[in-house]
Amino acid sequence: MSSSSSSDKVRASHILIKHEGSRRKASWKDPEGRIISNTTRDAAVSQLKTLRDDIVSGKSKFEDVASRYSDCSSAKRGGDLGSFGRKQMQKPFEEATYALKVGEISDIVDTDSGVHIIKRTG
Repeated sequence: MSSSSSSDKVRASHILIKHEGSRRKASWKDPEGRIISNTTRDAAVSQLKTLRDDIVSGKSKFEDVASRYSDCSSAKRGGDLGSFGRKQMQKPFEEATYALKVGEISDIVDTDSGVHIIKRTG
């Protein structure tokens, strides 16, 4: 067990790319789900890796990429999900976020929603 108690909250932003295996195949960018339904998980991961590389190299800012590419409605806030505690997010997402230090960006994280990269902001 880690030293943080369950009352500890984290703050994070993320970029979500949905794919054919996502539980909800629609987003603000693709309300009918036509693109999402035709996107394989591998294609979503590939796109996300490219976006992550651009962010890590300093070529792009996380918030700008989230606003443009994320399939989550948090895109309009630069991917900001606000603060949350344990058991409020899907388990893989929660575990990845709590494992990051503030300012760090995760590798690809798989959930029922799609594939994500997460930036811990607080």
